[in-house]
Amino acid sequence: MTSRSLGHRAPLLWLVLPMIAGLGAGQAGEVARPGWLLAGAVVAGVISLAWAEKTKVWAVAMVTAALLAGLASYGLNRARLPAWDALPPREARLSLRIERTFSSIDPRKAAGLAVVMRSDDHLRELVGQRIYFSLALKKSEAAPVRTTVITTVGVLTALPRNPPGDTFDGYLAGAGVNFRLARGRVLAEERAASGYARFCARAAARFNAVLGLGIAGKRPELAGLSRAMMLGETHELSEEQHELFRKSGTMHLFAISGLNIAVIAGALQMLLVPLRRWPVARFVVGAALLWLFVDITGAAPSAVRAFAMGVFLQAAVTLWKPANVLAALVASAALVLVVTPLQVFGASFVMSYGIVAALLLLGLPLGEAWVARWSPAADLPKVTWRWWHHAAGAAWRWLAAALAIGVATTLVGLLTGVHYFGLLTPGALLTNLILIPAAGLVTLGGFAALLCGLAGWIFGAVLCNHAAALLLLGIQRIVAGSVTVPGAFMAAHFSAAWLGPMALTVLGAGLLAGYALGWRRGRYYWAPFALVAAVLGFGMRFG
Repeated sequence: MTSRSLGHRAPLLWLVLPMIAGLGAGQAGEVARPGWLLAGAVVAGVISLAWAEKTKVWAVAMVTAALLAGLASYGLNRARLPAWDALPPREARLSLRIERTFSSIDPRKAAGLAVVMRSDDHLRELVGQRIYFSLALKKSEAAPVRTTVITTVGVLTALPRNPPGDTFDGYLAGAGVNFRLARGRVLAEERAASGYARFCARAAARFNAVLGLGIAGKRPELAGLSRAMMLGETHELSEEQHELFRKSGTMHLFAISGLNIAVIAGALQMLLVPLRRWPVARFVVGAALLWLFVDITGAAPSAVRAFAMGVFLQAAVTLWKPANVLAALVASAALVLVVTPLQVFGASFVMSYGIVAALLLLGLPLGEAWVARWSPAADLPKVTWRWWHHAAGAAWRWLAAALAIGVATTLVGLLTGVHYFGLLTPGALLTNLILIPAAGLVTLGGFAALLCGLAGWIFGAVLCNHAAALLLLGIQRIVAGSVTVPGAFMAAHFSAAWLGPMALTVLGAGLLAGYALGWRRGRYYWAPFALVAAVLGFGMRFG
């Protein structure tokens, strides 16, 4: 495989990587005129189309267009005025259209994201801005549903300009939010929620109830784990559980993420087997049902990203032959960057795409290289193999793939753990190798429980919930045991703030280069591991 073939296999890399660089430059500096930058991006894009036959001109123009688009996108999506940094907290009366609500364990409180529709005269520049709201509800007052328009009053506070990516303020900044409205209360409902939004809210409540059947009364902590994995309701987790999963490097298993969405997507495709003779119809119906599940559970950014990845990857496998999973992954990243570009600064985005990229670019080729180098009964002609030879070969292929994927994705996990969470978790590799298959089975059990509950078969839902709870109990005990192993986790940080992002960037570039060069017939698989070891060995400080 030549270096040129990488561009052919994933041509959107010419857009995605420069756009990410432009977004980073926008965050580092001041984007004063995003409109002019966007116009420049359009001109550069036209030039790239006009000179498509001239490879060098096309490449330079396309990279320039993507870079300028990233700069403009940051300015347009953050839309932050310098004067806001000096604004003191103040009382504000705002009209809000609810975009997203966050689950709360306290029925007297509601929180989420909204768009400002109207404001007091002295805050007119807030109209059209996304805002985080936190409301105190009256005793008989229901929490507002998506698409509801309400009049509120509360204390308005500006967010920091560039908050750390691992904080809640960083998450809000990644959603294009510049203000918080705290200690708010609802004065009036101006417009009721749409019928579809009310349907999703009722379905979410029904999902929550089904996943508690048979176990919520006996083992509420296991019911909370199930709801966290299936519905993204991480508020169901106790502080002790949060700390346990964070230290073990397994927190990603207990939220809606790529693993959960992949399992549910696979289950939906199995249910749609009757449509196997019409693959396009099967794909479209499966994607629509998967999106309905994601939307009912609140359309969390991690779930939406996983949906985009899953749909593009499934489209590559189903609709295009031969399948090009790398191009599908890059295409999903391009879509996410166009729709919600500021997510690129969050830990969740970096970990999601970084881990999947490591899996595709290093994990799969490394597993294939191990199998090619050694295999059980390789000295015997395959036609003479008995059933135990085939079983041993299949087991080795599975083990080699699992180990290779595990060590490849751990490279990203080690760097992001230190950079975003201040933890080095070397024990996470073995723990995740054991728990990821178990978490997949829990998700499958939870999905089966939802199907049974929605069909009215309560006994089936209870049975599936008990099976999932038994697995969750085993997972929880394994995690609790893993953090007691000396050296399983350690408080650590990089000696310089820029070292983490730089190391992740260099690692990503190295994975792309190695994949493009075919890892030089297996001679350079060691390079990414040496890079991460050097960064951690010389740039990390404990404590």
